[in-house]
Amino acid sequence: MQPSISLRPITTALALLMSASALAADVQAPASVHQDALAPAREAIKAERWPDAIKLLEHAAEKSPTSADVFNLLGFSHRKAGALDGAFKHYKTALALDPNHKGAHEYIGEAYLLAGDVKQAQAHLKQLERLCPQGCEERDDLQQAIAAAKAKK
Repeated sequence: MQPSISLRPITTALALLMSASALAADVQAPASVHQDALAPAREAIKAERWPDAIKLLEHAAEKSPTSADVFNLLGFSHRKAGALDGAFKHYKTALALDPNHKGAHEYIGEAYLLAGDVKQAQAHLKQLERLCPQGCEERDDLQQAIAAAKAKK
């Protein structure tokens, strides 16, 4: 006669693991906005309809208050609309949520250039140099913007 193996402990363990995974997914879901949800805002940005983009992104921020991407896009839209105070506020929120957000470092650096603060722009360039030592689009763009700002002086 062969010894019988009970599957109950294994089944229980699997059920607990699946429950924990589902719970973790529920907890993490609000942290980021699904990119499809940002599509209308991105379309408004592409069309340079800044008030529409801001309105759509503010709604997205209410639904996902921990999404650095949303706050980065809000900052971008405010900056393009000429509202630097709003831009800085949202970029700083994006960076508080994700200190390594390359887009936010690039865009806040560009906002500092608009405000005439090359030193702060360079500080964000240094962050981008740390984040992408081999180079990246955000680093290259901010580096070029700083060079252009210095050439104008």
